Amino acid sequence: MQQIISIFHQVGSLLYPWLSEISTAIIACFLVAFGTDINRFLRHQLQGRSFILRTVAFVMVNAFGYGMLIVTVSPVLANNMAKLSAPWLLWTVILSFLFIGSWAQKNRQV
Repeated sequence: MQQIISIFHQVGSLLYPWLSEISTAIIACFLVAFGTDINRFLRHQLQGRSFILRTVAFVMVNAFGYGMLIVTVSPVLANNMAKLSAPWLLWTVILSFLFIGSWAQKNRQV
């Protein structure tokens, strides 16, 4: 058992230099998986509005909103992940991607 924990610690330690990229990937995958739902909600809220308003809202949300979300939330996620011990970091990264992937598969996003 101690050998398995040691392996988790070693592999988890390899992730620390890449936390910025890992957190960006987690946020981007989250947005890809949930983007359809967000856009559907936005489309429903803007139903019956003018073409110009719908187009501007779409561009603002997709171009600026998602981009700003990635840029602002990724460093926060990376800083919080850096506080985890190496084995917990490894499990957090694995489970985060598995959760997003399984949710996307269940909702026919994949």
